[in-house]
Amino acid sequence: MRRERTRVTLGFTVDALVRAGRGGGALRMGLSRIPAEAWLLPEFDRAARLEGLGLPGAVQSLPGSVAAQAEVAALVGIRGDLRAAAGATWEDLCVLERDGQGRFVLTAGAVAFPTDWRLADKIGLPVAAIHAPIHGYAEQLSAGVDHFLDTLTPGAVFGRANWFVVASDALRYLPEDDAAERFAHVIADTAGETLFVRCERQTLRKLPQTGAVLFTIGIAVARLDAVEPATLARVAAGIAAQPAGEQGRKAAPFYASALADYAARRSNDRLEAA
Repeated sequence: MRRERTRVTLGFTVDALVRAGRGGGALRMGLSRIPAEAWLLPEFDRAARLEGLGLPGAVQSLPGSVAAQAEVAALVGIRGDLRAAAGATWEDLCVLERDGQGRFVLTAGAVAFPTDWRLADKIGLPVAAIHAPIHGYAEQLSAGVDHFLDTLTPGAVFGRANWFVVASDALRYLPEDDAAERFAHVIADTAGETLFVRCERQTLRKLPQTGAVLFTIGIAVARLDAVEPATLARVAAGIAAQPAGEQGRKAAPFYASALADYAARRSNDRLEAA
């Protein structure tokens, strides 16, 4: 299978990441080649980072992952394990290594800012099982992801973007309440202030010594009324175009109408002001 690459530059802001991410329709990897110097966010809130990593369950590993963890740390310019490496980056770090069946499994993770998933539920699982909750992953994307991991070579860095609409700007997004209750306050008049676009800037690169694959996740969040008009339009259209299963998983039925109305009003306001 041919490796899919977008022609969009993968930036670090919400507006740039929404442009690079999937707008709707069938699942795709949507990979971009990233220069090594643009791999990780250079400046970030170190206090927030260390606070998140210090929470229970934020860092977990399997016994056989020590060498890969040390290689990751060396890659980001420090000595130590994955916790130390993740403290030196804004991005969450996940290590994938082959198991006895040749599958890539999650052997270590330092995840301070998860998006509706818990590291404890994923550690030790193969890639396909990690992504099982995503509707359509097995049919549309699993084989392509496996092929990409199998053929990835050291030195190259690839990236992609995901985005979500959420009801909070918290860096750790682990809602436990009912979705109807979570979005009950969202109406078209207040959607710009009460909805947020949450982006994941994901990268993958193979480690030359251990052969592990490092998967990074960098979070960017912006309130809906702070994004560019084109970003808002893309978000509204993307939510409307998602399959029903994915809309349900992302709680879209509870905010999609308010989001669409808000986007239409903002577009009309721009046209009238032009």
